[in-house]
Amino acid sequence: MGASFAWNPDYGQKLIEFYRQTVRIRSYSDEEGELARLLEAKMRELGFDEVFIDPAGNVVGRVGSGSKIIHFDSHMDTVQVNDPDQWDANPFGAELVDGMVYGRGSVDMKGGLTASIYAAALANKAGLLDGKTVFVTGSVCEEYCDGVCLSHFYRYCGFKPDVCVICEPSDNTITLGHTGKVQARIKTHGISAHGSAPDKGVNAVYEMAEIITRVELLNQTLQTTPGAGTIVLSHISCETASLNAVPSECEIYLDRRLRVGETVAQVNAELDALVAGKRASWEPGTLRHTSWTGVELVYEPAHEPWAIAEDAPLTLICNAAYETIFGQPPHRYDYWDFGTNAVVPVSMGVPTIGFGPGEYKLAHMTNERCDPKKIEDACQFYTQLIALL
Repeated sequence: MGASFAWNPDYGQKLIEFYRQTVRIRSYSDEEGELARLLEAKMRELGFDEVFIDPAGNVVGRVGSGSKIIHFDSHMDTVQVNDPDQWDANPFGAELVDGMVYGRGSVDMKGGLTASIYAAALANKAGLLDGKTVFVTGSVCEEYCDGVCLSHFYRYCGFKPDVCVICEPSDNTITLGHTGKVQARIKTHGISAHGSAPDKGVNAVYEMAEIITRVELLNQTLQTTPGAGTIVLSHISCETASLNAVPSECEIYLDRRLRVGETVAQVNAELDALVAGKRASWEPGTLRHTSWTGVELVYEPAHEPWAIAEDAPLTLICNAAYETIFGQPPHRYDYWDFGTNAVVPVSMGVPTIGFGPGEYKLAHMTNERCDPKKIEDACQFYTQLIALL
């Protein structure tokens, strides 16, 4: 069911050195260029058969030329650090403290990124690619635009993979899916008037007040409903002619997470109910970003939740790879409560699964940190998975 490979601790040490090098590079969303160039150079150094940066700014490495296409994806971008003085170590120092590497991106997700690069190179060197092509991507702007980067990548390269592995942090637990997401804007429409005569206008903020209460009540209902997701108001603003005027428009941005069994259509109905009877309307929470290469990224945040079956062929192969590397079958699976780039391959019908080093609850946090041993283990798992696919 596939060849094997020998793990060299020196190779693992080189992986960790490179991982720490990537953590030292600040790569906020839309600012991934320096990291992209570093990854490009490392892939070439490791003997990838083809390496390039696509127009959207994704770094792409290929090994092998077989008919079965295996795709490992990790995003390069990270969220920002707004509280460096609160960290126990430099957030861009990749310092080793009590056996953990500290830094922004140490969990989300430069461990999975570097481990997949080194795994593909090792699989190539070990002769595990008969009939296979492995693509590894370092993708852009995932933190804002789930999957848009992969839409650009697949369209540019003109292929559909047979298997996709999303290397998001899962503490090296096989992960079978993630929540869905709908983001939307609600706007209330008032009538401007001078602040000295508010009765002549309609205050859009007051119109929004009841809607905000409805949002809070909806979330309370969802949290007491088995199998339901969540909704949160994440941003609010208003338009007013001046500080002496009645606001003419108010806008809130909502983030609704969907559990398996919930649908985008269901959320659309919830949004209709939130604005019912008010001077209000809602629209999709479309986001627009410009990648570090200057390409416009347009994100439509409306995704169903997804899960791959425990007895799906890809899951069973992952189980076999896990048992080979860790010496025992997986005792449990995980399910991410956040979105990932998986939304695109899943929408294309590509069997997709998740696995990556790092505890995802530490992502985006002060003192984000990861055990480097988990990164070496992930690299071995990815290599064994390539061998078995």
